[in-house]
Amino acid sequence: MTATATRNGEITRSDIESKLREIRGEVSDVGESARSIGMIVGAVAVVAVVGAVYLFGRRRGRKEKTVVEIRRI
Repeated sequence: MTATATRNGEITRSDIESKLREIRGEVSDVGESARSIGMIVGAVAVVAVVGAVYLFGRRRGRKEKTVVEIRRI
């Protein structure tokens, strides 16, 4: 049984506050781990986008090269 059941079913303000503190602690732990995973995923996405832009730009630059030919008379 829970701690509140041993007191004849009475729920006090301190019981509610302690339970909310316990829940808040668990939520903050989960939030911190989710935030670190999100940062890693975000960093990988940024690197992938920059790499793709570089490769597509390089390819486009090769296709559209301007060749200037100078002839001496």
